[in-house]
Amino acid sequence: MIEVKDLHKSFDGVEVLKGISTTFEKGMTNLIIGQSGSGKTVFLKCLLGLFPYENGCISYDGKIFSELTEDQKRDLRGDIGMVFQGSALFDSLTIAQNVMFPLKMFTKQSKSEMEDRVDFVLKRVNLIDAHRKMPSEASGGMQKRVAIARAIVNNPKYLFCDEPNSGLDPKTAIIIDNLIKEITDEYDITTVINSHDMNSVMEIGEKIVFLKDGLKAWEGSKDTIFKTDNEVVTDFVYSSELMKKVRQMYIEEKQ
Repeated sequence: MIEVKDLHKSFDGVEVLKGISTTFEKGMTNLIIGQSGSGKTVFLKCLLGLFPYENGCISYDGKIFSELTEDQKRDLRGDIGMVFQGSALFDSLTIAQNVMFPLKMFTKQSKSEMEDRVDFVLKRVNLIDAHRKMPSEASGGMQKRVAIARAIVNNPKYLFCDEPNSGLDPKTAIIIDNLIKEITDEYDITTVINSHDMNSVMEIGEKIVFLKDGLKAWEGSKDTIFKTDNEVVTDFVYSSELMKKVRQMYIEEKQ
């Protein structure tokens, strides 16, 4: 579990995060959503330890990040898997080499042990014969699966995903959503997803934190988000005619 208490972050005197408190539960898909400029990306980077924050506290399973030594922070980073928005694969490395990269950085495994682990995670994301391909030879959906394989190769306790469906067609986006959900359940990890995609919210949003102007405006689940009367949330969720129809269908189903 990741616990956040009264988190504040500013840039050049402008407060971006204004006292956010929430928890991200183990074994659940936790989504951070909100409009552009709401503070989602800054919040995610604070959770990852990439941005220092002025006030507040972030703890990983009871370990307060700001109180850790540099060695302890390095150990924690070894427990974190990250799926970047653009996949962020190394163009000059094969798919297998990309997936092996965290093992070389954070473990002392032998080459054969690393190769076995790479084989396992590539099979887990349904990429059986892709080892020698270069990223440029892979489709957008395949690149996302490679990024997920790389993120889980170290058996992380925490998985962070920044807009994992960005640039994907709707069908492929659902496949990626379901894969992330399956891996979360299978490995019982704490998964935090930064997203603006309402399809992801409806598919896998077990815990949803909605940010507005650097504040937590609402939190709940994919079921309760359709029941809320919070105008800030409803304006975001039902900004399109399609989503208005989805809401009406949901209400009729529950009656």
